Amino acid sequence: MASALAAKMGFNSLLRKQAKNFNVRICTMESDMEFSCEVKWKGKDLFDFVCRTLGLRETWFFGLRYDIKDTVAWLKMEKRVLDQEVPKEEPITLHFLAKFYPENAEEELVQDITQHLFFLQVKKNILEEEIHCPPEASVLLASYAVHAKYGEYDPNVHKPGFLAEEELLPKRVIHLYQMTAEMWEERITACYAEHRGRTREDAEVEYLKIAQDLDMYGVNYFLIRNKKGTDLLLGVDALGLHIYEPDNRLTPKCSFPWNEIRNISYSDKEFTIRPLGKKTNVFKFNSSRLRVNKLILQLCIGNHDLFIRRRRVDSLEVQQMKSQAREERARKQVERQRLQREKQLREEAERARDELKRRLIQLQDEAHMANDALLRSEQTADLLAEKAQIAEEEAKLLAQKAAEAETEMQRIKVTAIRGQEERRLMEQKMMEAEMLALKMADESERRAREAEQLRQDLQEAKESERRAKHKLLEITSRAVYASPGLPSDSMPPDLSFSRENLSFDFKDTDMKRLSMEIEKEKVEYMEKSKHLQEQLNELKTEIESLKMKERETPLDVIHNQNAEQGTSKHSNFKKLTLQSTKTRVAFFEEL
Repeated sequence: MASALAAKMGFNSLLRKQAKNFNVRICTMESDMEFSCEVKWKGKDLFDFVCRTLGLRETWFFGLRYDIKDTVAWLKMEKRVLDQEVPKEEPITLHFLAKFYPENAEEELVQDITQHLFFLQVKKNILEEEIHCPPEASVLLASYAVHAKYGEYDPNVHKPGFLAEEELLPKRVIHLYQMTAEMWEERITACYAEHRGRTREDAEVEYLKIAQDLDMYGVNYFLIRNKKGTDLLLGVDALGLHIYEPDNRLTPKCSFPWNEIRNISYSDKEFTIRPLGKKTNVFKFNSSRLRVNKLILQLCIGNHDLFIRRRRVDSLEVQQMKSQAREERARKQVERQRLQREKQLREEAERARDELKRRLIQLQDEAHMANDALLRSEQTADLLAEKAQIAEEEAKLLAQKAAEAETEMQRIKVTAIRGQEERRLMEQKMMEAEMLALKMADESERRAREAEQLRQDLQEAKESERRAKHKLLEITSRAVYASPGLPSDSMPPDLSFSRENLSFDFKDTDMKRLSMEIEKEKVEYMEKSKHLQEQLNELKTEIESLKMKERETPLDVIHNQNAEQGTSKHSNFKKLTLQSTKTRVAFFEEL
């Protein structure tokens, strides 16, 4: 059966070679591409085609990787694609990935597309825990990832819950703390809000600047054995070769920088590294398979070449790319400043409009209040007029009764002459009538005074009505002249930029000014590094109380021990390289 399967695979391979084209699927970090290739294409033809499709010029960092049995391999540039051990079934699946990592992402990665591809790959490696990342750094990196996806923070848009569907933290970090998803989102959003003024590209670069200081960043690990048969790990990265214990991928036991290595070779499963210096012993180890040695050699040669390349003057192509990148960043900066100014003017105009609207509403409220006061004054005046009329009628009635009483008194006087008795009676009645007349006269005067008072109140009410009408007229006239729209002088003026004003001179020969700028950049870098460390310590302090130490992984424990001892990736590398090469080789053989 095995022979039949091999014969079938050989027949399929023969058919593929006889055909004119074959299908390939390229998997990038963002999307997949599928197209047809010519049978005669070499690895370089396919690789260049993918780079042109992506618009990528910094091709030396990348490669096409494919899976083979229980390991991986990179497509060779000089051989035909179909002559290599690529998958036999079509379409042939290849992964476009970063093969070599820069020492300093901010300085070495020129194109935005290069930075973006590195950002996506490093983020994926951190989330899948291929790169160990401490919790406080995970939160800060997550905030930059959110900024790269959503742009600048806006509290009106980015409301609680907008990160509910996002995968931002390694599962190990989430499992390590007694914190809900809402608590994680709150801390990530707090850091996200501090990144104001940055673009999406800036956020990706900041992400890489933090990630490149992680211990496992850019390191390819391989299981090896020394002469004693001790299982160890070989780490290959941009700085050199590192030897680790199998259970500690964070802190190497010894390191060999590329500038101390003269020759690298292998014979079958034995790998040989010759350091500089004739008296120095060679550095030998064994790997599990020949294919692994080939892969180690590829990575060593590529990283060594880039190590030497970084320390030489940039080629004309790289200088041109950096010049174009600087011009493009300067143009984007000017454009961002223009947009920021327009945004500021628009916000000021909106605030002025809102203030005018508020003032108009206030004037309308005052007009309504004045109108209500006028209506109340008119009602009061009508009521006072009605009372005055009633008082006048009552005064007339009392005057009429007083006249009748006077007439009656006269008649009684005339009748009183007729008799003494009648006179006495009449005198009594007269006295009563006089008293009644006096009372009625007093009442009449009182009513008259009340009527006069009511007339005065009526006059005052009419005067209040006149003043209320005058105030209403003033408010109405002001409301007519106050436009509810925006005033012409509060609108943002038309902005125009002349390309003659945007000139960029990158040929500064004044060495003194250049050195001052470099010194200034160093100071700014130190301040940023100090701020970053303070931010990480603050995040660590915030979440430390919720940590469940029993869930820490061995790498977490090692990282905490290194942090307590003040050991970092770069300080440990520097410390190890201070030892003599002979001492390091002897130490490796004794492990």
